[in-house]
Amino acid sequence: MPILHEGKFLMMKRTTEQDSAYDNLEQMSLDELLRGINNEDKTVAFAVEKSIPAIKKLAEAVVKKMKAGGRLFYIGAGTSGRLGVVDASECPPTYGVPFDWVIGIIAGGDTAIRRAVEFAEDDEEQAWADLQEYDITKKDVLVGLAASGTTPYVIGGLKKANEMGLVTGCIVCNEGSPVAAQAQFPVEVVVGPEFVTGSTRMKSGTAQKLVLNMVSTAVMIQLGRVKGNKMFDMQLTNHKLVGRAVDMVVKATGLDAESAQKLLDQYGSVRKAVENYKGVQMD
Repeated sequence: MPILHEGKFLMMKRTTEQDSAYDNLEQMSLDELLRGINNEDKTVAFAVEKSIPAIKKLAEAVVKKMKAGGRLFYIGAGTSGRLGVVDASECPPTYGVPFDWVIGIIAGGDTAIRRAVEFAEDDEEQAWADLQEYDITKKDVLVGLAASGTTPYVIGGLKKANEMGLVTGCIVCNEGSPVAAQAQFPVEVVVGPEFVTGSTRMKSGTAQKLVLNMVSTAVMIQLGRVKGNKMFDMQLTNHKLVGRAVDMVVKATGLDAESAQKLLDQYGSVRKAVENYKGVQMD
């Protein structure tokens, strides 16, 4: 059953639903359209900057839980859900972490990544049911992603997570939303009306992507998955990454490329190759 939201939030027009500052888009030239979209996009990073104190609190909470053996979960629908899945799926190859450290779940299941599943986001009970597949516990962190801040799937998931003692956060693009009300660590990035009215895959989606990048990257660095400014634990899954890894080993050890390649072949990762060459454990 869909969750009902009452009160002032739904009585006023959400920022994400306000009319675009541009009109008669169909009469614009291609150059005008592209420049208009770009002008709007330029404002997103500044909106994210205003939310850094809230982002920091969320990241601190995630680091604390993950250092104690917890995991990070994202739940969302539509564009927001897809962004969570993308961020989660990129952590293992980038930082060499297990695939169950960061998990993204989208309303409607994996089918919804490519094709919208009608009304999947309107079931307030489904998110928690989906999370049971991963044996989620109070050691974990749940972050709800919803540009509007009104998605029942996300609200219900956060509400149940709170009841079960989990740490909860969110990334939304409206102030004072029902989703933020359920999150212990809410991040509200208000980017203003979209270029195409209500198309939150644009500025709102960009804002959420930027915040997800900030949180997961900062958390992985805090967890020791970066050395200097290098991805020492990345998975060597293609020729480009192998070449990058060889270069990292060369710079860290002073070896020639051929010798660095042999170390990589023997140990399977940059970190292990460098540690074994130097005979010391790297911090």
